[in-house]
Amino acid sequence: MQFQQPLIHGTLIQRYKRFLADIKLDNGDIVIAHCTNSGTMKSCLVDGAEVYLSLAADPSRKTKFTWEMILINEKWVGINTAWPNLLAFEAIKNNEIDKLSGYTTVKREVTFGDSRFDVYCENAQEKCFVEVKNVTLKEGDFALFPDAVTTRGKKHLQTLIDAKKQGYRSVMLYIIQRMDVSKFGPASSVDPEYAKALQTAVENGVEVIAMQAVVSPAGIFLDKELPTFLSV
Repeated sequence: MQFQQPLIHGTLIQRYKRFLADIKLDNGDIVIAHCTNSGTMKSCLVDGAEVYLSLAADPSRKTKFTWEMILINEKWVGINTAWPNLLAFEAIKNNEIDKLSGYTTVKREVTFGDSRFDVYCENAQEKCFVEVKNVTLKEGDFALFPDAVTTRGKKHLQTLIDAKKQGYRSVMLYIIQRMDVSKFGPASSVDPEYAKALQTAVENGVEVIAMQAVVSPAGIFLDKELPTFLSV
């Protein structure tokens, strides 16, 4: 995924009210940027760090800028939670994820029961639901999910189990928007119930795929699968 317009460089002053951040642009202007990430953003918030913003496509939007990424330990971390679903959809459609290749039909936002999965894919052999999660939390070499307690995330895991029991292939796909990690696992210290639910899902046939993205001001591209460890 390439950014359609050049991003705007600045430095982070502060993030507040979860969805807002004060940014100082290179020209000295201080602007308010929208932060799509509703989590704690633990391990990817450093006041004074370099950031990149995009200009909102809708000129009537109250916040004119969207916060896209931040430089942590000399590597860019993508914090816009709008991109992982698109990255996953495009990668599956273009056969860029080995374990999710070979599908002839790929759709976004497909309803199953009282839930809606991010991606639905199908071929002559199988039908598959894929739920996508954005990952930015880092501890040591591990990328971890979630960075805050997530009741909704546990519900998605249970729905994936339900879909599996009804004959669908069920996949939990984690998109890791940072390059300074080499493994993936559940954040047991943050949400032990989610970690248990993920273990239960795997025991019931739900597949886990953790894909690492290369993040840069030019664009964000899925690079490789990281090994998953359910006990961290």
